[in-house]
Amino acid sequence: MSVNNKVVVYTSAHCPYCTQVKNYLTEKGIEFEERNISKDEKYAEELWNTGVRSVPLTIIGDEKILGFNQAQLNYALA
Repeated sequence: MSVNNKVVVYTSAHCPYCTQVKNYLTEKGIEFEERNISKDEKYAEELWNTGVRSVPLTIIGDEKILGFNQAQLNYALA
């Protein structure tokens, strides 16, 4: 799979679904930018401004995928 769009994953500490998303993208060879809301307040504010209040949130282009949804991730990465 190749992705023309930047992949951003909003995460927090101790989030098992965040770990699943990161592992899945890594296994697929997809580069992504992790934005941990536990470590940087500006990322928490960015997440809040998207209208989403939980993590993980994966943004691929215009697609926003909440949680670890493998089918949606595959679709957005295709």
